[in-house]
Amino acid sequence: MNRSRSAGLLLCLALVGVAALAAERPPESAEAIKQRVGSGDPLAGKAKSEAELCQGCHGENGSSIAVGVPNLAGQYAAYIAKQLQDFRSGARRHRIMSAMAEGVSEADSNDIAAYFAGRPPMQGEPGGANAAARELFLYGDVNRNLDPCVSCHEPSGGGKQAAGIVYPRLAGQAKGYLRVQLLNWKINARSNSPQGAMNRIADALTEQEIAALANYLSGI
Repeated sequence: MNRSRSAGLLLCLALVGVAALAAERPPESAEAIKQRVGSGDPLAGKAKSEAELCQGCHGENGSSIAVGVPNLAGQYAAYIAKQLQDFRSGARRHRIMSAMAEGVSEADSNDIAAYFAGRPPMQGEPGGANAAARELFLYGDVNRNLDPCVSCHEPSGGGKQAAGIVYPRLAGQAKGYLRVQLLNWKINARSNSPQGAMNRIADALTEQEIAALANYLSGI
């Protein structure tokens, strides 16, 4: 590991640990943070994310400052990098992001992703109690062959990496963004999940359930 990357990882570990203590939560293990940050250089990624104007919408520390823009703080670097690659290839389309990603190399994408992945995990908007949304999240609906969200995104909503697939963090994501993405999956405006899993799941949800899930997930 080069000196710059080592310094970046140490910075990430320190900031995440301080944030966890401030929030009275158990701090993540160093190994968990390293896995989330991946192989990119977070220190270089901080400068690159500023130069490429990522921070203008996603915030300096990965907390979105614009409506409809996702939080990136604490997201898996591999997931962020994959979305940038999908925007470049056309597998995912967005008027602004497709153009922005086109000029960002794979190496720069990995560094930028590592920087945001190492920020203290995103905090959304308190969603309040919603028993129906919680049931869908934890247990799904066997009558509709609807898998529970936790089977991929973990009970904490923190996501995971398994068998070469990255399941993104949902907890603390902006609820407006979550709602729009679920609707996009439902109407096939977005179709870049492995084996089309998200299209199948969102198709089984009503618009009311989508809104309730987005509200619940943001508040986890």
